Amino acid sequence: YINQAIVFIEDAIQYRSINHRVDSKSLWLYRWYYSRTCQWILSLTITVILALAFIEEPSSLTVTSDVRYRLPAWNPPCGLTESIELLCFLVFMVDVSVKSYLIGWKEFWKNKWLMAYILTLIVSLADWIVSLSFFCNESVRIRRILRPFFLLQNSSMMKKTLKSINSTLPEMARWVIAQKTSFHRVVVSSGSCISGTLPDSLTSLLVLLTTANNPDVMIPAYSKNRAYSIFFILFTVLGNLFLMNLLTAIIYNQFRGYLLKSVQSSLFRRRLGIRAAFEVLSSLKETPASSLKMCSCDQLSAAQFQKLFEELDKDAIKQHPSSPEYQSRFMQKMQFAFGHPYFGYLGNVVALANIISICVVLVMDADKQPSERDDFFLGAINCFFILYYLLEMLLKILAMGLKRYLSYPSNRFDGLLTIILLILEIATFAVYGFPHPGWRPEFMGLLSLWDMVRLVNMLIVFRFLRIIPNMKVIAFPSTTRISVLLIVGCSFQVVFYAFAITGIMLFKGAVVPLGNTSAANTTHDNGTLQCGTYEQLEYWPNNFDDFAAAVVTLWDVMVVNNWQVFLDAFSRYSSPWAKIYFVAWWLISSVIWVNLFVALLLEVRRCSPLQTSLIGSGGSREPAEGTLPHLKPYESFFWRCS
Repeated sequence: YINQAIVFIEDAIQYRSINHRVDSKSLWLYRWYYSRTCQWILSLTITVILALAFIEEPSSLTVTSDVRYRLPAWNPPCGLTESIELLCFLVFMVDVSVKSYLIGWKEFWKNKWLMAYILTLIVSLADWIVSLSFFCNESVRIRRILRPFFLLQNSSMMKKTLKSINSTLPEMARWVIAQKTSFHRVVVSSGSCISGTLPDSLTSLLVLLTTANNPDVMIPAYSKNRAYSIFFILFTVLGNLFLMNLLTAIIYNQFRGYLLKSVQSSLFRRRLGIRAAFEVLSSLKETPASSLKMCSCDQLSAAQFQKLFEELDKDAIKQHPSSPEYQSRFMQKMQFAFGHPYFGYLGNVVALANIISICVVLVMDADKQPSERDDFFLGAINCFFILYYLLEMLLKILAMGLKRYLSYPSNRFDGLLTIILLILEIATFAVYGFPHPGWRPEFMGLLSLWDMVRLVNMLIVFRFLRIIPNMKVIAFPSTTRISVLLIVGCSFQVVFYAFAITGIMLFKGAVVPLGNTSAANTTHDNGTLQCGTYEQLEYWPNNFDDFAAAVVTLWDVMVVNNWQVFLDAFSRYSSPWAKIYFVAWWLISSVIWVNLFVALLLEVRRCSPLQTSLIGSGGSREPAEGTLPHLKPYESFFWRCS
């Protein structure tokens, strides 16, 4: 019973479902699976198998991705990366086996994600065997596209995001049909003013829809007749300002309540776990479930609660070490003063004053020639503030003790930056001497790699960033809620990875350099290269010859500036159907995912006060006097959720 209660409370703390086996062996396996070590091993395995794309053939281990200057890359021997893959697959097989066993076979057949997990492993292992059969010379590796699934299935928030996107697809399909209808109406009319062919007109209108290089599309027709500008303006208003914003509204309408439902589901799991833990503990004294509301802590022995929370303390919540106890009255006053939160606020004010003073000095020197500048004031200001940061760190350590000081992430952040600042300042003084009128540090020897004074200023700005989580206006979304946005970013990385691998399979080796001569003087297809083409702009590093180059190329297309250059180049070098790949990437990255991110930002601000009220509505009952010391880290959590 004690072990069951421990697991239920751990489930509540982590917002996990309690729908799993609860016999003794299963509980041991359950705690072992969700231990930090096992979860760290699983995360490391996912990272390793995703990172293999940079090493395996085609390898990204070259200095440049420019096809004109790139040297042959080192490719690992056959069997090296495959052995690492096999180890990763073994970890995943253990993972899916343990998950399936813990939830039970009846629930397993209802879990589509676990079935997809097993299917992905089967296909990956089959493809791995095929690779070894061909001695790693096969042209297509299906398992590389499936790798992001391992990251996806390991996050419940990613699954919820995909579920919401899936519910949005019908509305987005209607939007695409509306776009298609609009394009069908305007493509024919645009043929006379943009291009004489349907594919070129469609490409030009897509570029115009993204407002990237809008003048490049409009000017050729506008130079012939100013009346053509009416067509382009109307298309931009209808296509970009109306239809694109309509898509944002559609996505936001589908995501309204998504975040709130997620919060409610998590709170329900937490309360269910706590309720289950109380039910189990009450059975120790054979207390009827109906009288559980009247149950108090004194009905269970102190030894049982002590055992319960000692087990929880191993993995769950860590307490901050206690501050040192001084006998001297003076030291007690010092401890009170420098351990008070107001002393930390004073440090924030000093950091702000430091930034303002640096900005003032830099603005004053902005109009001066480098030879006329005097860094005396800047050096003296840095020296003064760094000494204050060092004194602040030492006084906090004196008041809190070293262990308690290091137990707070903000203190570790401040202390590390303070030590770095002190080392840089000492190195600067050792080389250039102390600040004095006319002091102007110049590059000398190895230190020419660093502009020491500017580096110190940058680190001071980073030190001031510690106040962001403490600002009540943005603290909520910048801590708890920002994790939701990061999940959306991780989900986008899954799509990014899959598109990069697909691009390698489709366009590897497609781009061939024209020669060592200048692109401006090179002829192609019996004519001089036009201005603004892939060759004339020397976009040679943007290709799909390896994974790293593919990622950068997709990023450049996502920015949509000059993305028509990629459409034209890869349709010439490979096939006209290549445009479908780039248009699909633009729709997913620049349209759907950006709007999804905006919708979640709006939802975060809308749901923040409501979630705060939900979390705080769990009850206001205070713990009884005489509670065991082991209960202290859990008092507010335990009583509020019970």
